[in-house]
Amino acid sequence: MILFEILRRDKFQRFALTLRQEGLRSALRKTARYLKAKVTGNGLTSLYRKGAKSSSTSNYLSGVWLELAEQGAFHVSSAPAVLRKRRKIAMIGDLNLPQCRKYRIEQIDEIWRQDGVEYSFSHYEDVPRSIDILQDATHVMLYRLASTPITSMLMYEARRLRLPILYDIDDPLFSVSAYGTYHNMKALPEWQQKHFINEAPRYLDVMNGAELISVSTPGLVEHARKYTERPVHLRRNFADRASLDAGRQAMNARSSGNRDQFRVCFASGSQGHEIDFAEIQADLISFLAGAPGRKLLILGHFNKSLLPGELKGRVEQRPFSTYDAYLRHLASADVAIMPLADDIFNRCKSGVRVIDAASVGVPSIVGQVSDMAAMVEDGRSGRIILPDTSWLNVLESMAADREATLEMGKNARQTLENNWSARLEHPVIDPELVKWVRV
Repeated sequence: MILFEILRRDKFQRFALTLRQEGLRSALRKTARYLKAKVTGNGLTSLYRKGAKSSSTSNYLSGVWLELAEQGAFHVSSAPAVLRKRRKIAMIGDLNLPQCRKYRIEQIDEIWRQDGVEYSFSHYEDVPRSIDILQDATHVMLYRLASTPITSMLMYEARRLRLPILYDIDDPLFSVSAYGTYHNMKALPEWQQKHFINEAPRYLDVMNGAELISVSTPGLVEHARKYTERPVHLRRNFADRASLDAGRQAMNARSSGNRDQFRVCFASGSQGHEIDFAEIQADLISFLAGAPGRKLLILGHFNKSLLPGELKGRVEQRPFSTYDAYLRHLASADVAIMPLADDIFNRCKSGVRVIDAASVGVPSIVGQVSDMAAMVEDGRSGRIILPDTSWLNVLESMAADREATLEMGKNARQTLENNWSARLEHPVIDPELVKWVRV
């Protein structure tokens, strides 16, 4: 196994780099030290030097760092990105939220591969893997990380390796003003509200430790610039090939449906969206009462006890399970509704719900809060609620003309493929981010 590790391409590249910069003697000395560490189990895959003890993974590198410092080998002489033609991004982030993992971690491999950029990711608490993918990276991206001893250690190692760092985030978790005015926070207990407020500075600390920042919406770009002097650029969520394929399968599996029924879907990916639902509750009550075949489908988190009596007999609720199951349920709807209360936090939200609905050929009705309206062509691929329209009137018009509604769904899918699939260009990604990786 050690032989295979030695013969890896990146090890030859490091040897050649040291040979070119520091001479044969230094290259051989570093190679001998590396081989000794591997044979004795004291390399970067071990926690510490032999005999060292610690109870914290944030001390994972202490033994390695000390040995490198003692041998005069701690500092890397030149940044790898300057000296290598290949590019490799190491993404280290919080992978605990399935939707965030999908849209901000996993799927971006598809766009960078288009540019010949290698990509690896790790959960930040998987310290051995995180350290490993840093070793042959040329660029580092940190996703949704707050300041912790582990985060500090990982950033320190990235700096030791002279790797440029980008910070990526898709919610204003760093913003006290966003949390303080967020309507959905009212659904949480007081201790949890205070917890989010207290965590905000820790996210900002890591943001300001990076060279530049990427966020998911124009609204979040604008808001982040109030909190940092670092350059802030846009990298929207998009439909990767896996999402498009899963959506097509869900479309193919759905039944032709009952012409006397009209199903409206409201999807909730986290707690507190009952507040958003309340924005259109009265209109929905009136709409569902207008015909016997009208139903409300709720997917995900929702406290059904908060629904008024007029709605309870017309509601079908499905919890989130897998993404494929979610798409199958979503594909059974005629239209997806996406109301949001108007506050700073919601103005920063992305259009992932529009992406999900469009992937299964379901048109969306959206308001003007968030980035969702950017993904909808009003009257062609869905509807945007403007100041002179109402949710009730739009729902009535879509239910009255089923053929036009079906056509909107087809157009939504086509627009998703044409404009919002993986690409290294506008509207998905700012050119400055592409240049940053290419440098």
